[in-house]
Amino acid sequence: MTLDAESLERLVPDALEAGDVTGAEALRIGAERYAFAARYARAGRILDLACGVGYGTRILADRADPGATLLGVDVSEAAIAHAREHYAGERVAFETGDAMALRDPGGFDAIVSIETVEHLPDPTGFVARLVGLLRPGGVLVASVPVTPSVDANPFHLHDFTERSFRRLFLGHGLVEVDCLRQDQPYHPGAVLARSEVRMQQVRRNLPAYYLRHPDALARRIWSTLRFGFKNKYLTIAWRCPKPS
Repeated sequence: MTLDAESLERLVPDALEAGDVTGAEALRIGAERYAFAARYARAGRILDLACGVGYGTRILADRADPGATLLGVDVSEAAIAHAREHYAGERVAFETGDAMALRDPGGFDAIVSIETVEHLPDPTGFVARLVGLLRPGGVLVASVPVTPSVDANPFHLHDFTERSFRRLFLGHGLVEVDCLRQDQPYHPGAVLARSEVRMQQVRRNLPAYYLRHPDALARRIWSTLRFGFKNKYLTIAWRCPKPS
């Protein structure tokens, strides 16, 4: 098992290089999302689905109630091996598993899934699975980029706006209790020049991609005109009402 610490999609805090500005900023805003989630994912059984190398699961654990137990699940065996070595503990366990196949008859009091849904072929089915794993009265925290990312990031399958992300959760009876908005400025020259190691995995030959996907170019132009050179992210906490 080899852990690619330089992947555009894999943050390994203790492997960040000094000049990896993009990675350091991604870690900062990732930790901020988990700190936000920890306000609501505090008690009982807590699931961190698509936990990566586990640093966020550790943030949740450090801020949870003393009796809480945490389970981090990720599809990457290498990531889970790293998580077990660096972040596991008496109340924190890690398992390899597919987010779309996870089953747990007991359910969870809180589920956190950060920057996951844009990677999956079936976002609607994924959200339904999350809700199905949530106990009545439980909390679900999820996040997503809400500016275009599919054009530049070959690991992403879907672009979302705030409206389309919220629409995924309609019809499940969840109540939105809070949200966190984040901005991540980027320098287009650094992206195109691939001047950082992490940028080596940005999609190559973007002009050809835009020729094949003019809708993606239109979304990029619209987003740049509206927001400038910024990636924007939305994290939302929902609560599942208890039966009356």
